[in-house]
Amino acid sequence: MSATAPRVSQLRALEAEAVFVVREVVAELARPVLLFSGGKDSIVLLRVAEKAFRPLPLPFPVLHVDTGHNFPEVIELRDRRLLEAGHQLIVASVQDSIDSGRVKEDTPGGSRNRLQTVTLLDALEQHGFDAAFGGARRDEERARAKERVLSFRDEFGQWDPRAQRAEPWTLYNARIRRGEHIRVFPLSNWTELDVWRYIDAEQLELPSIYFAHRRRVLERDGLLLAESDWIRPRAGEQVEEAMVRYRTVGDLTVTGAVRSEAADIAAVIAETETATVSERGETRADDRTSEAAMEDRKREGYF
Repeated sequence: MSATAPRVSQLRALEAEAVFVVREVVAELARPVLLFSGGKDSIVLLRVAEKAFRPLPLPFPVLHVDTGHNFPEVIELRDRRLLEAGHQLIVASVQDSIDSGRVKEDTPGGSRNRLQTVTLLDALEQHGFDAAFGGARRDEERARAKERVLSFRDEFGQWDPRAQRAEPWTLYNARIRRGEHIRVFPLSNWTELDVWRYIDAEQLELPSIYFAHRRRVLERDGLLLAESDWIRPRAGEQVEEAMVRYRTVGDLTVTGAVRSEAADIAAVIAETETATVSERGETRADDRTSEAAMEDRKREGYF
């Protein structure tokens, strides 16, 4: 009787799949880049990419599209994490896009999420990147559920969900024409819970805002927004100091906190196991503007 083959945990199977995707794209494309926000998904993606090529350095740079409306804890970790690892960081600034007239703010001090599209596309063209790794997952939002692992963008950087290529048996066709590029999502099949369990298993450092802390917040349109230089109380709004944490990282003008006492990874995992709404659905105001808000932005070239 033959010995039973050792079982691979679901987490390590997901990791192996992601490593395979990263290696395949690097083998087939000339100039990839890894998109990095300093959030939990991009931190996990970075670790996967590092594992794909250890002990060699990453064969591509890291790109942060910076809205200028950042949580300072996130920027501090971004700079320290990438410096310590010796990765090349490219920062593409939305403020620079505004100053040069490439984009215009509809409301000064308002969300710059939509403005990131032009900044991203300009950075991809400027540096000649033909593939961009991102940490998006299918469980985050319905438009992202339409993405394939390799998501093709035309010469204008736009996405057509009807023109995506089939990926049977994890066979990926990365051929593109001049001017086109692909977005690559190695974490497509992960869930928020998978991400947190991987963070626990790998003992990855996250920005402190992911864990319960006291913060001055105000409630607006059903979201708890952090008081900041861009968010001030309006008539009838009250600022309170509350125990909160963040489930996702983004432009702080539209990223809400959740009330929580979860101050460590184990407690966050316990909360995540009982969550019935995705992190974007619960805490991102820009995804609530319409049923197709995310899909509209993705068609224009958004992450």
